[in-house]
Amino acid sequence: MILASATPLTLTLALGASAAYAASATGSSRSGASFARVAVWLAWSMHGVLLAWGLWGSEPRFGFAPALSITAWLVGLVYAVESYIFPQLKTPWLLSGAGSAAVLLALLFPGNTLNASASAWLPLHWALGIASYGLFAIAVVHAWLMTRAEARMRQGNAPAGLPLLTMERLTFRFVSLGFVLLSATLLAGFFFGNQLYGATHAIKWDHKTAFSVLSWLTFAVLMVGRFRFGWRGKQAVRVLYIGTGLLLLAYVGSRFVMEVVLGRTL
Repeated sequence: MILASATPLTLTLALGASAAYAASATGSSRSGASFARVAVWLAWSMHGVLLAWGLWGSEPRFGFAPALSITAWLVGLVYAVESYIFPQLKTPWLLSGAGSAAVLLALLFPGNTLNASASAWLPLHWALGIASYGLFAIAVVHAWLMTRAEARMRQGNAPAGLPLLTMERLTFRFVSLGFVLLSATLLAGFFFGNQLYGATHAIKWDHKTAFSVLSWLTFAVLMVGRFRFGWRGKQAVRVLYIGTGLLLLAYVGSRFVMEVVLGRTL
């Protein structure tokens, strides 16, 4: 918990990033979009330093809350970049609110210290897996915005933001990239688990592995359905939501139960 692991540096960075995220979430209606944009980049910068210190600092730690924190950071980065490429794309206040909550959650639950027998490449393996989390998360955000825009069109209102076809292409580009990274993560875990985690903590068939494989199969079905049978709209979005939910249960869900509910270390 926070009293056992937080340092003045991590406290300052976490509280500063959380406050900047909160300011960006509420600032667009008060001081204009420029203030919100500056606040987002400030929050993202402090958040990134905080994550780097947590993974590669004097006492590396990881768990379900840092995993969510990294995912939120990646989603914020992608959306910030997209807002410059597509100025008409408005950053939902919900993303900034989620970033603020993720930073505070990781401060309260920093996770377990890295096993001494684990490989120095383990943080990179985690980063690869969490990157897939982030890509699927941003795909979900795009799919949600696409669904909202489509609903507005059906009601006779002009949708704001990007055209539907552009949003759809972006959604499945992120799904494709996330699928590649998820495949690489699973392959590395299955074939190099002993080297990454140590003999006593190697990859084994448990709830985390089962949910990971199920999510991979779901995304594989989505990819085949999209590129072979032309799936789109609600059908494709529904499968995307299911796969993302299974992936969330795979690591974040299993580690939450272990760390918070059962109070055990891996």
